[in-house]
Amino acid sequence: MPTLALAGGGAMPVIGLGTWQVRDCAALVASALRVGYRHIDTARSYGNEEEVGEAIRASQVPREQLFVTTKVWYEDLRAAAFARSVDASLKALKLSHVDLLLIHWPTMQAVPLEETVAALGKAKADGLARNIGVANFNIAMVEQAVRACPEPLAVVQAEYHPELNQAKLLGVCRRLGLAFTAYCPLGRGRVFPNPALEAIARARGKSIAQVVLRWLIQQGVAAIPRSSDPRRVAENFDIFDFQLSAEEMALISALGRRDGRIVDPPMAPAWD
Repeated sequence: MPTLALAGGGAMPVIGLGTWQVRDCAALVASALRVGYRHIDTARSYGNEEEVGEAIRASQVPREQLFVTTKVWYEDLRAAAFARSVDASLKALKLSHVDLLLIHWPTMQAVPLEETVAALGKAKADGLARNIGVANFNIAMVEQAVRACPEPLAVVQAEYHPELNQAKLLGVCRRLGLAFTAYCPLGRGRVFPNPALEAIARARGKSIAQVVLRWLIQQGVAAIPRSSDPRRVAENFDIFDFQLSAEEMALISALGRRDGRIVDPPMAPAWD
């Protein structure tokens, strides 16, 4: 599977399985691993790390072939709480380390970002995470985190799909040498009734989901689509046998809307 090179070494598979709110997570992760997924995305707040770990162990896929991501919730960004969260995640997953550890959201509390990224960097220095990064940060926060972290940041994870233009954030990631992972890459289904996407999908003999995921990876972006249907999970992985034209890429990129953002909870920062 194609991968994205990460700062400081290592690589991240371009397609992963998102597991937020997935029922029967162990069975679904097991199914994804059989299809060929090697990138699994979870988080402490999802409450399913034990099931993810169970599926990984049952799969017998060698650990070095897997890329496992987890995240620390915004209520645990003080240094001591951060360390406890990482420890709890590793115990739940029954892993000695994760391949990527992310700050899930910036804090609403009076926690200096410098304190949090120091804890993030310590997790990497201690061998508990091969790579580190941030999720749901705006551009100023990303730049501040890069400056403050004692270890190199590798990844920014953020919402990205055709209806949400993330050109500014993606440009900053490229300038700083950070990989970009798109969550909600299919806009939670909002992209499906689009006539332009339907036309491209028909011409390519692919589904709209496959076209959108292909659009992302051709930008050098990783994607972690979520589905509770094993058939959809397999379909989302089947995107490596075709390529979109420059015209098709531009057509999809032009679908961005001002109201395209889906994930905007109270703890969200001021978006760019």
